[in-house]
Amino acid sequence: MRATAYILPAIALVGAAVLSSVFIVDERERVLVLQFGQVKQVISEPGLGFKIPLIQEVVRYEDRILGLPTQPLEVTPLDDRRLVVDAFARWRIVNLETFRQAVGPGGEQAARDRLDRIINASIREVLGSVPSQRVLSEDRTSLMNQIRNIARREAVALGVDVIDVRLTRTDLPEQNLEATFARMRAERQREAADEIARGGEAAQRVRAAADRTVVELTSQARKEAEVIRGEADALSNAIYAQAYGKDPEFFAFTRSLTSYERALQSSNSSIVLSPDSAFFDYLGSEEAPVADAPAP
Repeated sequence: MRATAYILPAIALVGAAVLSSVFIVDERERVLVLQFGQVKQVISEPGLGFKIPLIQEVVRYEDRILGLPTQPLEVTPLDDRRLVVDAFARWRIVNLETFRQAVGPGGEQAARDRLDRIINASIREVLGSVPSQRVLSEDRTSLMNQIRNIARREAVALGVDVIDVRLTRTDLPEQNLEATFARMRAERQREAADEIARGGEAAQRVRAAADRTVVELTSQARKEAEVIRGEADALSNAIYAQAYGKDPEFFAFTRSLTSYERALQSSNSSIVLSPDSAFFDYLGSEEAPVADAPAP
């Protein structure tokens, strides 16, 4: 009984020691085995691992590609037009020993902080060497590749590889937006005023051409009307002359009736003439005056 009382605790201790010396490496991670802060093993393959209990410790790191959204920062391109830029980087741990020495116990969070500073410095360096129009354009692939290459060189000391860097936002600062919008509105209003002025000028030209055409057509029509009227008057006079030559008495009679009609149109008309006036030749006697016969 006394031996059993000693054996069972010993077995329990041995079992606990065995269990504490065994650990499992997941396929999504890599492991460092540290002894008093020094690296003793680097395990990259999934499976079982072993360590010395109470002396060695296991530190796990992600073996997958990690994301890093950077904090928004203001940059000043070549044309001194400030921009607010933020980016998204993808990175991966490639050298566990270098990574451990660089970041210490802080691990991945300390690496993120240092990578954020590295990428921000790369963004300032690249975007500060080009005008803002190039930064705001849709074709920014070359700029993002330059930022990635600079950040990759700086991140080698951390034991990580910067796989890609993408600019997610490039905007004007809030205090500059209203002034920019006001300038854009003024430019659009100026363009609208120019278009209205050009349209008014074109309308004036069309209106002047139309007025000139109206004057020309009216003048031509008036000219043709005068010609036709002159020809008609000439024909009328010729007819009157022919009629007068055929019967002068009847012609004189009709002309007198026309004169009476025009003179006595109003009901209160008054005419003061001498009694022996020729105007009353057809009113003052029963017999009409006989005109001289025309010469044969």
